[in-house]
Amino acid sequence: MTAPADTTSTFALLTDGRTVEIRVPGDGDLAGLLELHRRMSPENLYLRFFGSNARVAVDMAERICAAPELAGNALVACLGGRIVGVVHYEPPDRHGVAEIAIVIADDLHHRGIGTLLIEHLASRARAHGVTAFRAEVLGQNHAVLQVFADAGLPATSTVRSGIVELTVPLDVDDRYLDAVADRERRADVESLRPLLRPASVAIVGASRDEHAVGHAILRNARAGGFTGDLYAVNPRATTVAGVACHPSVLALPTAPELAVVAVPAGVVCGVAEQCGERGVRALVVVTSGFDATTGAQLLATCRRYGMRLVGPNCFGVVDTTAGLDLTFGVRPPRPGGAGIVVQSGGVGIGLLEHLDRLDLGVSSFVSVGDKYDVSGNDLMRWWETDGATRFGILYLESFGNPRKFSRVARRLARTMPLLTVLAGRSDAGQRAAVSHTAATATPAVTREALFRQAGVITTTTLSELIDTVALIGHQPLPAGYRVAVVTNAGGAGVLAADACTDAGLEVASLAEETRQRLRTLLPAGAACAGPVDTTAAVPAELFARCIAMVAGAQEVDAIVAVTVPTAVSDPGTGVRSIAGTPIAAVAIDQAETVTVRDGVPWYAGPEAAAWALRRAADRAKWLTRPEGRVPVLDGIDRTRAAAIIADGLDARPDGGWLDATAAFELLTTYSIPMVGVRFATTEDAAARAAAELGGVVGLKADVVGIVHKSDAGAVILGLATERAVRAAYGELIGRFGDRLRGAQVQQMASDGVEVLAGVVQEPTFGPLVVFGSGGVTTDVLPDRAARLAPLTDVDAAELVRSPRIAAVLLGYRSHPAVDLARLEEVLVRLARLATDHPEIAEIDLNPVIARPDGVVAVDARVRVEPHPTWDPFLRRLR
Repeated sequence: MTAPADTTSTFALLTDGRTVEIRVPGDGDLAGLLELHRRMSPENLYLRFFGSNARVAVDMAERICAAPELAGNALVACLGGRIVGVVHYEPPDRHGVAEIAIVIADDLHHRGIGTLLIEHLASRARAHGVTAFRAEVLGQNHAVLQVFADAGLPATSTVRSGIVELTVPLDVDDRYLDAVADRERRADVESLRPLLRPASVAIVGASRDEHAVGHAILRNARAGGFTGDLYAVNPRATTVAGVACHPSVLALPTAPELAVVAVPAGVVCGVAEQCGERGVRALVVVTSGFDATTGAQLLATCRRYGMRLVGPNCFGVVDTTAGLDLTFGVRPPRPGGAGIVVQSGGVGIGLLEHLDRLDLGVSSFVSVGDKYDVSGNDLMRWWETDGATRFGILYLESFGNPRKFSRVARRLARTMPLLTVLAGRSDAGQRAAVSHTAATATPAVTREALFRQAGVITTTTLSELIDTVALIGHQPLPAGYRVAVVTNAGGAGVLAADACTDAGLEVASLAEETRQRLRTLLPAGAACAGPVDTTAAVPAELFARCIAMVAGAQEVDAIVAVTVPTAVSDPGTGVRSIAGTPIAAVAIDQAETVTVRDGVPWYAGPEAAAWALRRAADRAKWLTRPEGRVPVLDGIDRTRAAAIIADGLDARPDGGWLDATAAFELLTTYSIPMVGVRFATTEDAAARAAAELGGVVGLKADVVGIVHKSDAGAVILGLATERAVRAAYGELIGRFGDRLRGAQVQQMASDGVEVLAGVVQEPTFGPLVVFGSGGVTTDVLPDRAARLAPLTDVDAAELVRSPRIAAVLLGYRSHPAVDLARLEEVLVRLARLATDHPEIAEIDLNPVIARPDGVVAVDARVRVEPHPTWDPFLRRLR
């Protein structure tokens, strides 16, 4: 009997940047597995099978391909159509521990095949309930022992008679994810070298028409100073732009590392096939017009031959360190420190122009277009090691793996500024939602949470991005939010002060010592308290001395200098950068939105200057923010939670809301504090439930289609006697009739601050935790903040303090502060619940009562739906 067919296949990168296919084997792979074992040296055969009997290897290969008990428990790695590695595990024991074995081709040790196979098999095993791998390895088998050591999983070992028995728990922690990320970064960088630092380039579709894209790219490649071999491919020309032409890629004298493809969409796949056959390592496809079928064919060809792909439908790539300009831009990009990745070619063109004008320039530029393969994650890893990038700019309209983006960006943002535009902020993309939590989770909110946690500087428009880049690219970060305004025009100073306040900055009130020093410097009519008005007639040199004096004051973190030229003086000519204190200058008469003079950004209005400083101050604050840790939680019954969810999906295979009893029980499996509750379907049962709970209770009707129970008259509170409970249940019957399925009988919670806490499961972003004002004001006064799971302790603390209601939670007038630590713990537990069980589509806790002595959820709704298993941190190409 053969194993069931499983076509699961994915591609990943080896340490040398080559692409390897990882898939489940079938009976058609027997010959390849036998060849893998046949090629093993006698020594390695002995190390693997503890003996020299080749028949053992044959039996194992046959079993991997055909044994039903191993279906899905084995993976092979294929390179160039050849099986170069295999790993499998035996059915687990009652403790969830499974024996694992691995073989790697003799000629491909130390290429990362083993760790890749273990990562992928561990991911599959976790999804099937395996808790740990066990392996028996001969003590002299250093290669395999090193593979397990490099995997990053916390293995333990015992040694008996020269055999090392390893036990490898499959729990995923930060140590493991860091090890995986480090391997991925190194492999990714190697795979991008042929793209951004190629030794040779071919332009396929190098037209003789000077207005054609292929001609422009070839012309720019020559003019950019690229010193490697440059080829042109055009079957109907002998030379183009001074470069000799060849009729096809197959006819080139040597295999180019990189090929830029600018031919009609209908022939791109054929060109890609030729490039693969010739040994090309990377493709840039500028051509547009691909449908789903041809697009899939193009990507499959690149995967089969191990070529990285930029595009299609892109503007090209640039690496100024390599003198590489493979775009069809009008002007060559200025070398500099900005790394840029964009999906929109038009936005990319604009950014290149602005960076040139602002005297910043680029290190590398990649227009990913339709983003079939190379993405923002790849480019961020490149910027970490390229030695030229000082800050990164990302314009991304979609995310293939946002959770991996978050981890990469969070690490990189510690060493360089990352900036982006929050594109697609309108409500047009918001899906219909029936809970308060889901209604909050617009695409913009989700992306903003992603960027905020990762430390990415976020703007809402492209012009704001340029404003911020001009400041961060030339000025130091401010130490805080205190800004001094210095101007030669009082009215302009007032406008600047208002702009700073609107941007969330504090207009500095100068200390008496600073004021006294200014009075000795400035004319008698000057205002020295702040904003500083030097008067209109001060010369440029005196204005510059005034700025330097203010910049040296301890009460000042940054300066906004506002100048208006007069017939007597133009103080703006004296503004210079000052070490350690950022300056944003404003020229009221300036036509350009932002310019740079002598390293100082000049803005046409104070609003742009103020917001640029605010974003710079936010970055400085983020850099001092502790990285935080995901708290270790006790009191979790993951097995019981999974059973409750499975029961809910059995009852509603397409998904739906759990009944109230199941919802409350699910939350208690993760020790989320809930009020005492019973579910009753008769008056007598309601009375008994109230007696069991004790004290004052309330009834909440369970009626199909009613979400906002209070508005529908489905809530009756303050029931202190059995008679009151019975009367209330009768009232609900009279109000809803046959629609009434029963009622929740709940203990009445003590008064406190009502807040909302919840989670919505985003398809690609994962769980988004929402927190804000709750109770009856939830819809009237929307006041929410959001963060993506998993939540660190720092994330949870920030989340609780972000909405406006935080002022009440922290203590207001006669109201003491609530139990913030317990509130933060509730959010962390919600995040963990949704992360552990991706079938949870929504959780809506409203209200949650927060008090000085604790926190308790009064009402809860949970929606579940089928969810495919997906490991966001698994190393694989898109």
